Amino acid sequence: MIDLCNCVRLKMHIPSVHFLSILLMIADGFTVKGPSGPLVVPLGGSVLLPCSVDSLSSLEDLEVEWKKSDSQTLIHLYQDGDIRPEVQHEDYHDRAHFFTENIKHGNFSLLMKNVTVQDEGQYTCTVHSGQESGETVVEIKDVGKMNRHKTEDTRALNKGTNQEGTADGHETIMKRLIVSGSNKSISVYVGDDVTLNCSVDSHIPSEHIEEVSWKKRVKDEHITVLLYESNKIHPDSSDEQYRDRVEFFSDEIHRGNFSLRLKRVRTEDKGLYMCHVFAGRFSDNTTIVLQQLGFSGLHIMVLILCVAACGSAVIICCLIYCTSQNTEKPVKTLGYLYVFLPNIIMFVAFVLWGVTEGFLYETILCCALCFLRPLMLIYVAPYSEKASESRVIFEFVMFTVVYFSVLFKLAWDASANYTKDDRVVTIVVFAVVILLFVTAIIYRLTEELDISCSGKMCDGEVCEWMLEKLIDVSNFSFYFLPSLQFTLLFFAFGAAGRAGVLASILFPLFFFLSFGCLAFIKGGKKSCSQLILKTSWLIFMLIMNAVMSYFFVTSLENEKDVAGWTCTAVFLQVLWMITLCIVEFKDLDVPCRNVLYVFGSVGVVLIMAVALMTELILKTVNGDRALGDLRVIVYSSEGLFTFTVLIFIMFEPYFHPSFTTQTLFYDIIACGLSIHELQLTRQNEPTQDRRHKGIK
Repeated sequence: MIDLCNCVRLKMHIPSVHFLSILLMIADGFTVKGPSGPLVVPLGGSVLLPCSVDSLSSLEDLEVEWKKSDSQTLIHLYQDGDIRPEVQHEDYHDRAHFFTENIKHGNFSLLMKNVTVQDEGQYTCTVHSGQESGETVVEIKDVGKMNRHKTEDTRALNKGTNQEGTADGHETIMKRLIVSGSNKSISVYVGDDVTLNCSVDSHIPSEHIEEVSWKKRVKDEHITVLLYESNKIHPDSSDEQYRDRVEFFSDEIHRGNFSLRLKRVRTEDKGLYMCHVFAGRFSDNTTIVLQQLGFSGLHIMVLILCVAACGSAVIICCLIYCTSQNTEKPVKTLGYLYVFLPNIIMFVAFVLWGVTEGFLYETILCCALCFLRPLMLIYVAPYSEKASESRVIFEFVMFTVVYFSVLFKLAWDASANYTKDDRVVTIVVFAVVILLFVTAIIYRLTEELDISCSGKMCDGEVCEWMLEKLIDVSNFSFYFLPSLQFTLLFFAFGAAGRAGVLASILFPLFFFLSFGCLAFIKGGKKSCSQLILKTSWLIFMLIMNAVMSYFFVTSLENEKDVAGWTCTAVFLQVLWMITLCIVEFKDLDVPCRNVLYVFGSVGVVLIMAVALMTELILKTVNGDRALGDLRVIVYSSEGLFTFTVLIFIMFEPYFHPSFTTQTLFYDIIACGLSIHELQLTRQNEPTQDRRHKGIK
């Protein structure tokens, strides 16, 4: 009976086997994923046996077992947190390998090298984790069939070149059709160059090789590293990650050498690479594993700079505190050092990080923030003077220049995929933005330099008229430009269609509605009505930015950098709100300066440094980005600090030491009583008196 069951099981079709394994996995509550069908492998080639789970709660009690189904031969075993090569069957020593660094991510795929005809059959990957278990079945079939087909195709391509037809001649051609590479994994330091070997031993001339593609496996898909097709190298086909960093050895292609040179290796380059060769209707491939990547000199330098930034921020803070206990005068020298030194160190760290990892826009914006944020810190510093308000305006202007320049470059690159009409609209929108911005800068310069309209160069009335128009355009630019940033983001990401048009209409419209509250706000005045107006304006702006951010993220959810761009846009919006308060409301003061000063100088620097170190270390170990876009953390922390400053300067009267919650309560009651008394007065007045006073 048992033999009969085994016989039936062996005769099952592979779809039935997969269906049965899926039923077992669902019953156990543990989903193990495998391939969608059988795997066809060339003789002597390498093959990846897929086996993974969606989520892995813990590595404790995890056991992964690969067996050949028919003979129950143990192929490989992961147990007790370690790989157990000593229990492998001798036929699979040095031929079957786990991807050690991927096990903790739930990937238990097995790489089998030098495949032979005896390797044909079904393989079972069984996963045990705590009380749960599951398995998947992988089948290898037709080993060497690809090579035999390629032999026939080679003879068709080379008519007359081999007329012997002997068994020896057939065997010689078949051996030369194998695509060969390196049998060993390659280790390299970040920043170095490496060569991934791939050669075609064949009588087929290079011009008859239709396609050679280098691809890298990323999760469940392959990305193109470099493509050779129709006797041409196509560098534009490379994924953005590999642009300008990969190349073939052009002088060696005619010899069948399609080795790949990978320059300036990055941490995310680690993984499995496949060289796939197509000639006629058949193909062959070889795989190479780029193993653990070590820290480069620049990486170590970045780590040292991050530690130095944290240390300098904390040490100088302690020095200022100790010194201030012995003197009544603020320590300005240490204060300026406290503001500039940690941020300049982080600026250099981000520059080096960008050089090694190549995230251009992310690096530029992080560096711009580190370079400009000391201006805001000086504004909130206890020793700051009234003139420091101009530094905040300068920070806003310079950051806007950098931000819009990056958006323009991004939009210019994306415009290649636009229609002609969308391209024209994009150019016009950015041209208007640039014109408005230049006008605003010219006006600010004339104001700072105190340029008058008197003189022999031009008529006084004409000059006055031009200055008035310049002021009008400048004010319009200052109020209008921030409302365009989400619109520009849509154009920059190639969404110049309905979403971009809708954003360009709705956001500026709601943006200008917010000035209805702003027109009645008095900077330092303390009253119930002012409290309500300020709170209303702040809530309105927050809701509007939240809605636009959600609209932007959902519209461009397939873009990988959307979260980072959104955080940057929201930060710029908050920075504009602070600048607006400084320009509109005179004689503003910043309460609780010491708290804000320490939070901005120490807290934000520590967050940025720790985030950069964590990303660098985990990315080097795992090969993938652990924290994602660093702008999410960097600009969120700086945005929180900037928003706190905004709250403090807007509600400055309510943060005064003499002001208490009880005082606020009494103010609200008084405000309510005054409104009630006004209503009673209006009700008791005769109609004619109300008309006479203009009350309706």
